[in-house]
Amino acid sequence: MEQYKKEFIEFMVQSGVLKFGDFTLKSGRKSPFFMNAGAYVTGAQLRRLGEYYAKAIHDNFGLEFDVLFGPAYKGIPLAVATAMAISELYGKDVRYCANRKEEKDHGDAGILLGSKLKDGDRVVMIEDVTTSGKSIEETYPIIRAQADVEIKGLIVSLNRMERGKGEKSALEEIEELYGFKAAAIVSMKDVVGRLYNQECRGEIVIDDAIKSAIDAYYAQYGADQGAGEGNVHGTGV
Repeated sequence: MEQYKKEFIEFMVQSGVLKFGDFTLKSGRKSPFFMNAGAYVTGAQLRRLGEYYAKAIHDNFGLEFDVLFGPAYKGIPLAVATAMAISELYGKDVRYCANRKEEKDHGDAGILLGSKLKDGDRVVMIEDVTTSGKSIEETYPIIRAQADVEIKGLIVSLNRMERGKGEKSALEEIEELYGFKAAAIVSMKDVVGRLYNQECRGEIVIDDAIKSAIDAYYAQYGADQGAGEGNVHGTGV
């Protein structure tokens, strides 16, 4: 696993973004882990977060694109922070764009914030995490309605590796439905590999009990990963 991925996993835990315990998700599933990107609240955290996203985008999509699109609302600060990080790390100036939940009819009117989309723009979409793909389902038509753009792909912070609407993960379903690549900074397999019975910031975050709960969760809700990420049960890094 690349060093920045190990650091990102530790960063999520340290920031209180990735937690382990007993949580009820919006889907009604009982999960032994929970991720909340809204817990990134300081300038220093957002700066680091943008750098991790920038490195993952560079690894998965290269830098041959023009716009970072962040779906409202959590995607907006992600797009801004990552656009800044791409400029600082790679000297590449990309524009940011986001959508509003409701169209504005005065001043800076329209459905978009930031840069307008233009014909021929190459777009990378950026989100925190996706479980069902609902956000992409809502924003994809908005992007397509603005201009004739090429969507290079979607980047999220964590691949939960659980079933979306069918038997495959939400990221794989997005790839099949829309025809563009969907990638993550890290997967839950990476998280377990880094944290299981290994110290993170002076403590064991995933002990045997939590590992057993994670295994049971994926036995019930794990996606059919095919030749992709594989199952989450591995412990290597």
